[in-house]
Amino acid sequence: MTTNGGSPNPLEDLDSRLRRAREKADGKSRDDAADGASSRGLMKGLGLAFRVATELVAAFAVGVGFGYLLDVWLDIAPFGLILGFFLGAAAGALNVFRVANNLGLAAGYSGPSEDGDDNGDDDEVDEMTDGSSRGG
Repeated sequence: MTTNGGSPNPLEDLDSRLRRAREKADGKSRDDAADGASSRGLMKGLGLAFRVATELVAAFAVGVGFGYLLDVWLDIAPFGLILGFFLGAAAGALNVFRVANNLGLAAGYSGPSEDGDDNGDDDEVDEMTDGSSRGG
């Protein structure tokens, strides 16, 4: 449809421009979705690598720091530093093990037990409520 001067209707022109823009955006969003999935996987891996590195460095630093303080306090240099180094290395290895096995973030997290409980602290309650009585 044309108006008085022979130019197209502004609403039809707007509609056609919107369609072209949507088609162009749909094509880009499909490509971006494929690229986004691979970049999310890369970022997830980098995040895990940085977390592991941070766990190791922090454990070493704390262990060596406490070892140095032990050396200064007890005047036993360099044995406190050596002890702190090995304790820090062990703590770092334990933290990396926890991260690698996805054992949780909280200290003392034990995961589900063999009998299906989420934690092992209510075994006594389970024994009392299973219907069996103990000579009482």
